[in-house]
Amino acid sequence: MSQLNDIALVTQVAVFRNTRAFDQLVRKYQSPVRRFFLNLTCGDRELSDDLAQETFLKAYTHIASFKNLSGFSTWLYRIAYNEFYDYLRSRKETDDLDIALVDAQCSVRQEDIGQRMDLYRALATLKEIERTCITLFYMEDQSIEKIAGITGCPTGTVKSHLSRAKEKMASYLKKNGYDGK
Repeated sequence: MSQLNDIALVTQVAVFRNTRAFDQLVRKYQSPVRRFFLNLTCGDRELSDDLAQETFLKAYTHIASFKNLSGFSTWLYRIAYNEFYDYLRSRKETDDLDIALVDAQCSVRQEDIGQRMDLYRALATLKEIERTCITLFYMEDQSIEKIAGITGCPTGTVKSHLSRAKEKMASYLKKNGYDGK
């Protein structure tokens, strides 16, 4: 039912440029998209908000290209995924993502700071694609098939990224005092 509602709203936006319909889509998906970026950026709220805003702007301007081959949420996450990687590519020209930079981003603004910082540091040890897969699977509750659609990777590759990411994170967390209980 939710997907039918999404399609009806997308149609309203694409055909009639109904901004109220798009506003409903934004309200529905704003929190999940921001949370997705928050995990990918290791807790940088301002950057997450900026990337989410860019994602919704691109979704609005390109909504006519939505072909309904997948769900609207998959299409939107694909835009978010591309937005994040565009941001990373633009940053790689000036500096690389390293632990010191991630530590600076994982600042003292969090409620349960110790555990969040450890989680963000563990996420920072992953390759970008591994972090994307683990974030979508465990934090955004997306299926492996949807993650494959979002990332453009085959399902077997997504499973491999998830497996490697879990091993790396478990190893990092064990080294830092978490015993798996």
